[in-house]
Amino acid sequence: MKIIVATDSFKSSISALSACKIIRDTLLSINPELTIVSIPMADGGEGTAEAMMATRRGKWIKVQTMSPLPEMKVKAGFALFLDTKVALVEMAKASGLELLSPKQFNPLKTTTFGTGQLIRAAANYGTDKILLAVGGSATVDGGVGAAQALGWKFLDSNGKEVGFGGGQLEDIAQIIRPGKIDLPEIQVLCDVDNPLVGKDGAAMVFGPQKGATPKMVEQLEAGLNHLAEVVKQQLGIEIDKIPGSGAAGGLSAGAIAFMGAKLVSGVETIIRESGLAKEISDADWVITGEGRFDSQSLRGKVVSGVTKAAKLSRAKVCVIAGRVDLSEKQWRDLGITDAIGLSDKTMNLNYAIANTKSLLADAARKFAQLHFK
Repeated sequence: MKIIVATDSFKSSISALSACKIIRDTLLSINPELTIVSIPMADGGEGTAEAMMATRRGKWIKVQTMSPLPEMKVKAGFALFLDTKVALVEMAKASGLELLSPKQFNPLKTTTFGTGQLIRAAANYGTDKILLAVGGSATVDGGVGAAQALGWKFLDSNGKEVGFGGGQLEDIAQIIRPGKIDLPEIQVLCDVDNPLVGKDGAAMVFGPQKGATPKMVEQLEAGLNHLAEVVKQQLGIEIDKIPGSGAAGGLSAGAIAFMGAKLVSGVETIIRESGLAKEISDADWVITGEGRFDSQSLRGKVVSGVTKAAKLSRAKVCVIAGRVDLSEKQWRDLGITDAIGLSDKTMNLNYAIANTKSLLADAARKFAQLHFK
């Protein structure tokens, strides 16, 4: 029997790498003759670089960059896959919310400049393609900061360069291209369909998560609308309504306008680049999972992507999740054979988080009891 273990991280608990290892080790302790392939997964958010590094021959390149706040530096980096000349830049490493304390959350001031520095560093390594993972951002600057790091200039009505952060977008009067734009192909790993502006846009949906008050959301929305208008007038590119352009506070829109990037499915790209699509072809079972298996799991997340890939090979799918909030009918309609939760509504959340490792091992044992002869 061949089993693929391909879970996402369990947020606030353990990484995808750790989760896959626990399930794999538990199953092998029950039946050492099993063939188990561990492929940690991600959907383009935090942990994507670690997941890809675990399954591909890669090298971590350290780069010191600006943090989300201009006055701070951070030790960041990117993953370089030597066999294919592909680099993976995880924006959260340089411009992520995880780098700030809650008191520092302020999308009027935070910038994607550090992410631009990572992109420039990756390009300088002679890469043919850069995968840009955009989850977990602390920013709503429309990707202007990243563009500034790549040599673009954004001037106000007095001809002076605007500062950093979403609060500066309304001051942009002129956009000046770099003298030379020498970037490889850039693909933005994006599995949300939020546009740049509007009620489903970057400011209104994601701004409050990054510390924006209602008044700040209004200012950010106005700034993004203004940026889109200037980009349309001066560059001839419409970025305001593109599905997914609102990801990472509009970094996706900025990547399209200033880097010639394309938006692609994060989970589908990672499934392909990690080798999962190939390994799954002769598998009997695929075990996937995440912290919470709910309606969001069905929208471009790891579980939905892995399940879709498994259908092509007719492998059975088991979801192991911190909580299973979908009904059995719902997950069976997706083609999932089994769904096992580590906890239920009666279990204290803090207890579940603190004991994720042992609960995950218990769930793997339950899977074995149900499906091994």
